[in-house]
Amino acid sequence: MSRLATRFAQLKSQQRKALVSYVMAGDPHPHVTVPLLHQMVEAGVDVIELGLPFSDPMADGPVIALAAERALAAGTNTLDALEMVKQFREKDTDTPVVLMGYLNPVEVIGYEKFVSTAHDCGVDGILLVDLPPEEAQALDVVLKKFDMDQIFLLAPTSTDQRIQHVANQASGFIYYVSLKGVTGAATLDVNEAAQRIEKIKSMTDVPVGVGFGISDAASAKAIGSAADAVIVGSAFVKPFAQTTPDQAVEQAVNKVKELRAALDELV
Repeated sequence: MSRLATRFAQLKSQQRKALVSYVMAGDPHPHVTVPLLHQMVEAGVDVIELGLPFSDPMADGPVIALAAERALAAGTNTLDALEMVKQFREKDTDTPVVLMGYLNPVEVIGYEKFVSTAHDCGVDGILLVDLPPEEAQALDVVLKKFDMDQIFLLAPTSTDQRIQHVANQASGFIYYVSLKGVTGAATLDVNEAAQRIEKIKSMTDVPVGVGFGISDAASAKAIGSAADAVIVGSAFVKPFAQTTPDQAVEQAVNKVKELRAALDELV
């Protein structure tokens, strides 16, 4: 059983919700990322979503887009991000790590080389924002060869046909985008999201995680009551644009503790 499947099964047996943290690899400097990941796990993160820095992050709002710019300016590339996972695995062999990024750098490297390298480094799954399920079969073949999960996005605008299509292909978990817009948006309709989550879960046994617009204990708890996982990104990334790296790490870790406590109140 994969690390993702194992982690979600463990949490389900404990009637707990997964906290998934997004971190941009190499932001603001490469040496910050791995220690940050370890501290976030210690504070209560269940699954790590590691962002691959890219120069045209179309699905991301200004907070994460600027994080990508900082990471690129600091010299971080896609293969560097994989090396960070390898370093993380030296101390943590249990926490699932999912890569989130865009198709272009993966195509430049090549599916086989990218996936084999990611697997060797300890990556468990991949979410490519701009690779729809209808065009993902070639990558899926390679991922299955290495027992890695391909994670897909669903949105409030997804049709029943698209939901079923994703449900048939997805593994690891399904990422439901809780609102129309980019990462970091603040207009979260919890009731609408809960209804959509219920529909998705009626079509699949794959866990459903929800992201976009979740930034505090109240929104995490509200979404966690319906979803299997709460995915938070901008709230962790934002401090790195506002203060020193050490202070930003402290703020990110404190945010993890806040969200973990809120989700554990649902038990």
